[in-house]
Amino acid sequence: MKKTLLLPIFLLLCTLPSCEKIIFGEDSATTDPFVNFDYLANEVTRKYAFTEYKQIDLEQLGATYRSKLYEDMPADSLFWVLGDYLNELRDGHVNLISSFNVSRFPFQRLGPQNYNRRLIDDFYLSDRSFITGPFLHDFIADGTIGYIRYSAFTNAVDNNHLNFILNRYANTNGLIIDIRENGGGQTSNGWKILQRFITQPTALLQTRTKNGPNANDFTPLQLLRIDPIDSEEDVKYVKNVVVLTDRGSYSASSIFALGTKALPNVTLVGDTTGGGTGLPNGGQLPNGWTFRMSISQTLEIGTGANFEDGVPPDIYVVLDPLVTHKDEVIERAIQFINQ
Repeated sequence: MKKTLLLPIFLLLCTLPSCEKIIFGEDSATTDPFVNFDYLANEVTRKYAFTEYKQIDLEQLGATYRSKLYEDMPADSLFWVLGDYLNELRDGHVNLISSFNVSRFPFQRLGPQNYNRRLIDDFYLSDRSFITGPFLHDFIADGTIGYIRYSAFTNAVDNNHLNFILNRYANTNGLIIDIRENGGGQTSNGWKILQRFITQPTALLQTRTKNGPNANDFTPLQLLRIDPIDSEEDVKYVKNVVVLTDRGSYSASSIFALGTKALPNVTLVGDTTGGGTGLPNGGQLPNGWTFRMSISQTLEIGTGANFEDGVPPDIYVVLDPLVTHKDEVIERAIQFINQ
């Protein structure tokens, strides 16, 4: 059986809540605020992958926040200065982690709430909906469409799960895969899903890693390709597939959404994703606090376009908060499939 070619870099992608927790020791005696800030600023200059893309003047930014420091400042005050400095990068993969707090950028708030689980339970799913591995699924639209909810890429995707689901919906007009509010996890789970929607080897993405102090210091581009499932017992689905997204679709979800753009039978419906298409990696400050930041870029095949701030949908739809009996995103997906 052919094996999918997966770049190891993508296996590490995750969001803060879904990553394995890292245990750090007690703060060291090196508490000088200027030493710690300068160390962090230097790391950002060398490693952060989106300085030019986001048009960030790191020199000016560093001067602004360094001016907020003073000798013998309390640890919590230093934390807020360093955390606010990092949040200027506007990146959900950028965090400062101490024993008493974690800084984070609220990427979910960049768009309206676009997912309501109760709405789906009440008006779309039957009392006999299935839970198969990490997937909640059911027939909707009078049995013409299969609805599949995948809430986290941290949840392992198994071939047996996919075979059962795709067999169940083999005679539908199309599938809806809902990854709204999916905060990310292992991108390899996404490739296992996309393998089922292709009939030939497909290049999905290209990636490069920051490797120097200048804004454009990167490794050469590398392609990520997947092969179709070719085992007789493994089921393919080559009809229309719609993927639902919102600003809460982050990290591995954004990369999954970007990868679907290489598949002509897959359409994105909803809001722009939350972004987070770079690999996070980190280090430790002299005082023992730790940090992480995006050190790579994931780019669209062909165009080389960068969607770090979010992958736009093919069809833009958001929920109307005044309507309580339907999900406009699902409704538009149904319309698209059954047109």
